[in-house]
Amino acid sequence: MIPGVILASGSASRRAVLAAAGVVAESVAPNVDEDAFRAAMRADAVPVRDQAMRLAEMKAIRVSQARAGLVIGGDQMLALGDEAFDKPRDLAEAKNHLRRLSGKSHTLETAIVICEGGLPVWRHLSRPKLTMRILSPGFIDTYAEACGDTLLSTVGAYQLEGLGAQLFSRIEGDYFSILGLPLLPLLDYLRIRKVLAQ
Repeated sequence: MIPGVILASGSASRRAVLAAAGVVAESVAPNVDEDAFRAAMRADAVPVRDQAMRLAEMKAIRVSQARAGLVIGGDQMLALGDEAFDKPRDLAEAKNHLRRLSGKSHTLETAIVICEGGLPVWRHLSRPKLTMRILSPGFIDTYAEACGDTLLSTVGAYQLEGLGAQLFSRIEGDYFSILGLPLLPLLDYLRIRKVLAQ
C-alpha cells in the first residue's frame, strides 16, 4: 500500500514547492509552540542547525502520532555565525535584519524530517550559504516599502524568488532549500517509498 503524504506545516512556500513538483500532500498544522521550543533550545545553547532539525522532527512527530502516512516536518533557521534569526515581527525589525545581514554571509539551516507512526524514518539537513551585498539605508527603506508584509514571512526578511534576489552578491547551495524545502533529496526518498514513480 502506498502511504499518503502529509505536510506538517502551514507554510505556503513549502506547499507550493511540493505542488509544483507534482507531490500531492495534505497540509496539517502541527500545533507546536515554536517560540517556547526555540527559547528552551537557545537557553541550552543548542547549535542553530540542531535547533532546526529538532523543531522539524517535533512537528512531524506531533502530526504523525495522529495521522497515518508519511508526515513531512520542516523548519528553517537563519544563522549569522552562532546567532539565530527569527521571522521579523514587523517592518522595523525586518529592516534591522537587513541592516545586520548587509555585507555578510549567513547560512540557512534547512531541515526536514519524515515520520511514520509517530517515529522518525528519514532526516535531511541542507545548509545553503548566502552573501548579502552592502545595502544602503535608502535601498533598505525602498525595498521594505515595495515588499511590505511579505518580509515578515521569512527569517531573513527576503524572498529570493522575488525582489529579494536584488539583495545578494553570492549564493552557494540548493535553490529549493533556500525556499525552505530540500526538494531533490525529498523526492529521492519518496521514490524509494514508492510514493513517486521510479
